[in-house]
Amino acid sequence: MNAPLAQAVLSYAAQEILPLHTPGHKGGRGAHPLLRSFFTDIGMSADVSLTEELDDLHAPTGCIRAAQELAAQLYGADAAYFMVNGTTGAIHAMLMAALSPGDTLLVPRNAHRSIVGGLILAGVRPVYMQPEIDLRLGIAMGVSLREVQRAVHAHPEARAALLIYPTYYGVATELPQIADFLHAQDMLVLVDGAHGAHFSFAQDLPPSAMEAGADLSAESTHKLLGSLTQTSVLLARAGRVAPERIRAASALLQTTSPNEVLLASLDAARLQMAEEGRERLAAAILLAQELRRKINEIPGLWSFGGEYMGAPGMAALDPTKMTVQVMGLGLTGFAAEHVLRDAHRVACELSDARNVLFLLSYADGRREMTRLLAALRDMAGRYAPMCTSRGAETASFLRLPPLPQTACTPREAYFARSTCVAVECAAGHTAKETIMFYPPGIPVLAPGDVISEETLSYLRAMQRLGARVVGPADPSLQTIQVIAEG
Repeated sequence: MNAPLAQAVLSYAAQEILPLHTPGHKGGRGAHPLLRSFFTDIGMSADVSLTEELDDLHAPTGCIRAAQELAAQLYGADAAYFMVNGTTGAIHAMLMAALSPGDTLLVPRNAHRSIVGGLILAGVRPVYMQPEIDLRLGIAMGVSLREVQRAVHAHPEARAALLIYPTYYGVATELPQIADFLHAQDMLVLVDGAHGAHFSFAQDLPPSAMEAGADLSAESTHKLLGSLTQTSVLLARAGRVAPERIRAASALLQTTSPNEVLLASLDAARLQMAEEGRERLAAAILLAQELRRKINEIPGLWSFGGEYMGAPGMAALDPTKMTVQVMGLGLTGFAAEHVLRDAHRVACELSDARNVLFLLSYADGRREMTRLLAALRDMAGRYAPMCTSRGAETASFLRLPPLPQTACTPREAYFARSTCVAVECAAGHTAKETIMFYPPGIPVLAPGDVISEETLSYLRAMQRLGARVVGPADPSLQTIQVIAEG
């Protein structure tokens, strides 16, 4: 085994050192029994920070540095930076490191809420790009090469472009071609690779962001690999963004007391992929392909596969992302999620107006596939014969709103004076807050957007269908926070 950070943490915990320092539970001695029930004795002893043996995340010279170097090598990057504030923190650090206040950034409109937060922190001006919209599925795909070219020609001042690779639904755009084009314009290629951390370990997956030409990529090793929730890695290609800026941004945006167990989990997940990642992912892909075929044999259900790819913005699909359209059962995705959870104890990753999304990882096997199939077959058997609309008819006509006009940057909107207006009077005002449905956490309204009637209609329709509203001060959406006039 070669996991320098994980081994160092275990070694420290085994020494039975008397801790006369933080944290206050003192290696678990003072922890409430309820807390202790979550951890082993070694796990509680390992909950330390800033000890000499365990290195310093913000200035690593020992085991953390060694672990990051091994991660960079495995993931095909020149450098890797461990993150304990999720991929949100990695994205914020990426934007702060790569850009300066006032810079223009090309951003897909289906960007995650964390990117809006990064725009606010960095003081960057976004120019939104239109992702490809699949009308059958009712979801946004990737941003195409031609859309990136259009945006660059319209905004030659743009310093960089940020791409979602892949989307939440596993759709990968033509990133290698986009990266070549952007680099030819002397622009940076930044990637939200939250759902692509496993791409490095299977030939049947799209190329990794680093392989495709990204300069920086924020990747959620906890989503589809084996590190603990809240951990992530920021991968960097040498030559375009100074390591000093990345390190400084990371230090600014992360805790000065990082949890060593979280950091060790990143090292352990890297080791697991190095030892058996390719074998286990290959098995997961084969299982996913079999599962998709069997789902498509169930009347009323449809799961698109690689055969659906090939159009602009849809270069390839991660087969371990299983999108299942349920409108053929007269159900919305929101309703289907509740049926599966309440009747079968099966939890999906997300639901939308028309679909439910399941994530298969290296940890899933035939047992899990069999259970999911049984749940889907039972749901189809219960609802297909009736085939009455339970919101599905409304969902079938629902369209994503068009790209908004922007009145100011997200940062300017965030710090502007606000006022509250009734939703029926909000059209024409400038949004002060972020409004989204979670998951997936993609803003429908972002600070600085000019509110349109189309956007308001979409918000109301999604709310009626059962989508969970996140972000606004008033989650009932009777009122909206806007920038005060005058």
